[in-house]
Amino acid sequence: MPGLPALCPRPRDLRRGAVLTLLFLATVGAGAGSGCWSPREGQDGRPPALVGSPVPASGESGTADREAVARAAAEAVAEGKSGKKAAEEVVSRSGDRWGAVYDQGEYAAFTDDLDGRWTGVGVWTGRRRDGAIEVERIQPDSPAARAGLRTGDRLLSVDGHGVTGLAVADVVALLRGEAGTPVVLGLGRDGAGLTETVRRERLRTEPVTVRRLADGTTVIKVASFTRGSGDRVRDAVRAAPPGGGVLLDLRGNPGGLVAEAVTAASAFLDGGLVATYDVRGSERALYAAPGGDTVRPLVALVDGGTMSAAELVTGALQDRGRAVTVGTRTFGKGAVQMPTELPGGSVAELTVGTYRTPAGRSLDGGGITPDLAAGDGAEDRARTVLGGLGVGP
Repeated sequence: MPGLPALCPRPRDLRRGAVLTLLFLATVGAGAGSGCWSPREGQDGRPPALVGSPVPASGESGTADREAVARAAAEAVAEGKSGKKAAEEVVSRSGDRWGAVYDQGEYAAFTDDLDGRWTGVGVWTGRRRDGAIEVERIQPDSPAARAGLRTGDRLLSVDGHGVTGLAVADVVALLRGEAGTPVVLGLGRDGAGLTETVRRERLRTEPVTVRRLADGTTVIKVASFTRGSGDRVRDAVRAAPPGGGVLLDLRGNPGGLVAEAVTAASAFLDGGLVATYDVRGSERALYAAPGGDTVRPLVALVDGGTMSAAELVTGALQDRGRAVTVGTRTFGKGAVQMPTELPGGSVAELTVGTYRTPAGRSLDGGGITPDLAAGDGAEDRARTVLGGLGVGP
């Protein structure tokens, strides 16, 4: 098993709320890399990563006792049972709603996710209130796209296994596999059932895309904070036309690597505080690098899918008066997790603290309220705001 990555923000948001046939990131959720927390947590002062998971949030997370989790795993392994299952039971009873346990294969896949790569069919899914699993997004030119899957399709079964009522993470486990292997998907569409057989492929997403509008505005869409995304944001800002404004689109961003989020925030800040976080009562801080563009007009677009590390960026830009935020309230995931390798080889990721914005607001539970509410047509509204800041028509 590879060593534990050093800053682990697996967007569990992606693991539980977006199915790409594997646990991306964050997410995600959920990982980190030169941003992944090592087992010797806290010795080098680097931050753990934000992880996000689309489950109801109410107040700050509880935490599971690491020693109790490890002890349960060790006892189970000694008895010839599953250490992972025993650890999961302890985490479940602890009230740590962000805590999770992964086997070696899941954790190895997670480390691959940090580069924005995975093996799967290219669908993001979510679980509805009635327990149904619904396709929420399809990656272009993926096996799912070529097979004709549509947003809104219900995923009923995977290789004959019914998935209605399952956690999205369990559906991910069914969809995962080796590149080139077939998977049979049972679907529901417009009241009718259909079956599609697709082959898993190695897939990759582009975390940052840039487009230039006619008025000189640069739109930077950050889909997730995987490795290299922070530098791409910085480069896009530097390449923007002089005097042109920037729309930083963080809508639907489930988070990712905290180090990348700090780098992205640094593109718009000249040093200073980005966030604080505590690890078992010890408070620490994250600072922007000096030299960012502090003059260019900036609007950040957010919504309920803006989670975790993306909320960290939003909170920093809002609290420091650097950006006007437009959209809808963000998800609200600001708990800090760190990984612990367990007897038997599984890995437990347990909550150890929380993140806060520069003004001291907790990110966990309530999310961030934008300066200007906007749902449909949010980008047009954001362009109007930029116009009021002296940019565009």
